Amino acid sequence: MYLIKEMPLSERPRERLLEVGAKNMTDHELIAIVLRTGYKDVSVIDLAKKIQYEYGGIKKIMEMSIDELASIKGIGEAKAIILVAAIELGKRALSKFSDSKIITSPNDIFELLRHDMGYLKQEVLVAVYLDTKGHLIEKREIFIGGLNQSLVHPREVFKYAAKCSAFQIVLAHNHPSGDPEPSFQDIEMTKRMVEAGNIMQIPILDHLIITKDKSVSILSRMKIKSGR
Repeated sequence: MYLIKEMPLSERPRERLLEVGAKNMTDHELIAIVLRTGYKDVSVIDLAKKIQYEYGGIKKIMEMSIDELASIKGIGEAKAIILVAAIELGKRALSKFSDSKIITSPNDIFELLRHDMGYLKQEVLVAVYLDTKGHLIEKREIFIGGLNQSLVHPREVFKYAAKCSAFQIVLAHNHPSGDPEPSFQDIEMTKRMVEAGNIMQIPILDHLIITKDKSVSILSRMKIKSGR
């Protein structure tokens, strides 16, 4: 192992980024730039490789808390905070890029929310409020925790719909287990929300379950089971 200052200039991560561009950098080179320094006798490149290969790569790093990252030798709290902040900026940039799209399908909602919700370790219910043409007005976190129809009240969803003059709503929540199939509680809660939407004349277009790499429409599953 050798230190960054002992590397040829062409192999140093910052210099390589200037030469070849960020898109052509490896994951561990980009991590090294964020971390800036390694620790005694271990270069930041070797530290970045260790994080990438021993801890499962970028997707796993996205799931780790500050405390978990800080416990890795050579990271500590300060570097853990920088890593988490860099990842969050990336998520927000992707989300902002998607915000201007017209929502026309469940996949549009999945692409809008996957980076916010797909890696969470607890369930979160999000309401996506749309105008008459399907443009995003606002997305709002409604509830955190195990979703249960007795806990998630329609008023929490529809009070924000009234405030932002939404014409229609799509609900989404994540399954940290990675299994996107709706539970009985998911279906019952969806029925309750759809009924409330009909009364309020602000329809619930869909309710999606989102995981890291896929989503399932609860309304589609309900229609299949009812034979409609």
